[in-house]
Amino acid sequence: MGNKPVVVREEREEVFLKLVPPVDRTYLRWLMRDLNRIHRFTPKNTRPVKPPDHYIEYMHWNGWLDVNLDDPDLAHLFK
Repeated sequence: MGNKPVVVREEREEVFLKLVPPVDRTYLRWLMRDLNRIHRFTPKNTRPVKPPDHYIEYMHWNGWLDVNLDDPDLAHLFK
């Protein structure tokens, strides 16, 4: 019984270097423009989608759908 001796572990400090080959500035500008166009895309005039009735029924059975889709307060969301 008694106290166990404390084990002191020395941690080595490691430095990781990331070396990147030179990249053409024109290619980099094109790539950034393309990525901005893809990731900032937001569709306009989207229409709400009502899932098929058998999906809704399945979700009700499993307790995944706690919202009544026939609620008049929510009707404007599903038009």
